[in-house]
Amino acid sequence: MAAPAGGAGDAAPAPARAVEEARALLPASAPAPDYDDDDEEDLEERAYEAAEKVIVSISDGPDPADGDDAALCSSSSSSSTPPFSWRKLWLFTGPGFLMSIAFLDPGNLEGDLQAGAVAGDTLLWLLMWATAMGLLVQLLAARLGVATGRHLAELCRDEYPDWARRVLWLMAEVAMVGADIQEVIGSAIAIKILSRGYLPLWAGVVITALDCFIFLSLENYGVRKLEAVFAFLIATMAVSFAWMFTDTKPNGKDLLIGILVPKLSSRTIRQAVGVVGCVIMPHNVFLHSALVQSRKIDQNKEYQVREALRYYSIESTIALAISFMINLFVTTVFAKGFYGSKEAGNIGLENAGQYLQEKFGGGFFPILYIWGIGLLAAGQSSTITGTYAGQFIMGGFLNLKLKKWVRALITRSFAIVPTIIVALFFDTSDSALDVLNEWLNVLQSIQIPFALIPLITLVSKEHVMGVFKIGPNTQAVTWTVATLLITINGYLLMDFFSSEIRGPLSGSLLCVAVLIYASFVLYLILLGTELSEKIVKAIHNSFSLQ
Repeated sequence: MAAPAGGAGDAAPAPARAVEEARALLPASAPAPDYDDDDEEDLEERAYEAAEKVIVSISDGPDPADGDDAALCSSSSSSSTPPFSWRKLWLFTGPGFLMSIAFLDPGNLEGDLQAGAVAGDTLLWLLMWATAMGLLVQLLAARLGVATGRHLAELCRDEYPDWARRVLWLMAEVAMVGADIQEVIGSAIAIKILSRGYLPLWAGVVITALDCFIFLSLENYGVRKLEAVFAFLIATMAVSFAWMFTDTKPNGKDLLIGILVPKLSSRTIRQAVGVVGCVIMPHNVFLHSALVQSRKIDQNKEYQVREALRYYSIESTIALAISFMINLFVTTVFAKGFYGSKEAGNIGLENAGQYLQEKFGGGFFPILYIWGIGLLAAGQSSTITGTYAGQFIMGGFLNLKLKKWVRALITRSFAIVPTIIVALFFDTSDSALDVLNEWLNVLQSIQIPFALIPLITLVSKEHVMGVFKIGPNTQAVTWTVATLLITINGYLLMDFFSSEIRGPLSGSLLCVAVLIYASFVLYLILLGTELSEKIVKAIHNSFSLQ
């Protein structure tokens, strides 16, 4: 069974520390209250309350309060993993599809359309393998959440020193704001398209902010209701972009060659880096480790954990296969229409619909509006999951026991205020929006190690994961993938800053920033490993000898 997650050494587990802090606030003369285990849990922020979780095992018994969520299926009470059940797979289906939306957000769609316009179908193989790497990372996040019963932000709060925890929280919030601006702007662009330009970007931003709260309120009626909304939005994207794919009639042979035959040239290297860089969204790693806790699983029963991991793995694989197909539709549509054309280098999210309309015309239903509907579904869904992730990040790192609507309001405010400013400033220029998007992509790239490294470090620790820690071979593969992703994003950063930073002063400041950044990344890698323990012991011994 999975060991309870706690800090290294003699550090007390988080619930125990919370109880000690509560006792310390009492007057000395006051009798100490008798806290039991339930009281300890109540003092700690959790992703989902017990009453909110979906029952997936008959042994847990039905809860009338769960309504439709209390659908039951048979489960073995023995220690062996029960046989596969389609009905149980259905009950576990949901978190993986919410996670997959980060692979379909407006930033990814812009990367897809630019890759298709500039490189044609030649980068489809890279899109496929990048999605596979993203799947590996997300499966680790799900494993962490299921095996420990806690999500990544909560575990970082316990496993890292206070100063490092605060830095990680700040980086996660910055990544959230950057991603949210892209998502909200994408949704606002779609609203502008569908309103025929009547509603400006800032109005679309306000509408997106308000309807985000409406969608999130559905969670009050059960987790499955909210998951159904996301399923509808993903289906809307799939139908919209598949319609475009069918209308443009891409070449099947070129499509198959693009998927199976790796090709890369110096002319398409920047688009290739963008394709890979888009697959890992830092906030999505935190999100998935929390979403898997929406099902009622007893971490003390090993067979239940193994069963959950099996179904979540299947569900996540299906979800990302669908997201890959949607991304493929977008890439091939723009490859068919604009590869080798003079417009290829000028296409961005803002003007893509107009270019499509000019190239492929109206038809039964104008392709401009088909694009707008798909983009709106992508923007709305990713904005809601972004707000959802922000709640988990804030609650987990800071252990804030707040009502969900309060956390949602705080999380929304972090992104909406700067987004409205951005919308007012950049509404008049397509090129200005593209420049903004480049800076936001750089911001996301900077944050990637601060989600990947803690994740891989924690799933490799026995005192966190128990018997579910990953083995040496899996560790080698995941560190290789992480190194590849961080290196690729490092290339993107160097390419960007080399063209943007000029002058000795700016160069010196950049060098200092890179040194601090690299030092913290190295610290995260070494912390908790045997090498770091040996270094600390050697330093301690050298000082004691003096």
